[in-house]
Amino acid sequence: MKILDVHAHIFPAKIAEKAVAAIGHFYDIEMGEPGTADDLLREGSLAGTTKYVVHSVATTPHQVRSIDDFIGYECSIHPEFIGFASLHPDHEDLDGEIAHARELGLVGIKFHPDFQEFNIDDEKAIAMYKKIPKDMPILFHMGDEKRSFSKPHRLAKICDLFPEHTFIGAHFGGYSDWDEAEEYLIGKKNIYMDTSSALFRLPFTRAAEFIHKHGVEKFLYGTDFPMWKPVEELERFYQIPLTEEEREMILYKNGAKLFHLE
Repeated sequence: MKILDVHAHIFPAKIAEKAVAAIGHFYDIEMGEPGTADDLLREGSLAGTTKYVVHSVATTPHQVRSIDDFIGYECSIHPEFIGFASLHPDHEDLDGEIAHARELGLVGIKFHPDFQEFNIDDEKAIAMYKKIPKDMPILFHMGDEKRSFSKPHRLAKICDLFPEHTFIGAHFGGYSDWDEAEEYLIGKKNIYMDTSSALFRLPFTRAAEFIHKHGVEKFLYGTDFPMWKPVEELERFYQIPLTEEEREMILYKNGAKLFHLE
């Protein structure tokens, strides 16, 4: 069975260990690998993964260009990679950075509002989304126990404001905020959810309920590498009570359709 991991972080070798350590400290979780492209390919291959959506996050405006150039380069030398760009709402030339991302072949945008420190639904963010082409899916880190920047009700508002855009709510739509995600996001036609960084806490039976309520065709598989080892995330995924056809859709077919792989 083919596997497409839609949620994988990679970092340049010279900062990978420092970046991963900072993320682990923020979430109080022991991280797996340093998080380079080679680490991802090695660990992902052990799980049978053949395609990856890779990204990183600009925590300040001046990081946007260097991060996008890095992701673009890694995608150019690794055909297994599909690249998402980073943006920051305080950047002075959003149009220019979006155009540059397109030139690099990056196909979507990734935001981590809790690291970037902006509310998903604030006016500056809304103005930014208006500049993003409708054919570039927007992936949000969702939900947090420490901060409220990425609460599911905020994304629900954005889904309604931008009905022709495609959004991906990471972590079953709300890491640690699954009650709110279920209330506000399930049933939204323009939002996918990914499975990353959820199944270590979300009961497998409830995960299945989530999937069936929102629609199997609207779920994507992700690992949140290097937060978790791909083999471990795949083992968790297979504990969700789903049919083989449903697993195949989430592991590969839904993402392949979204990213025009087939």
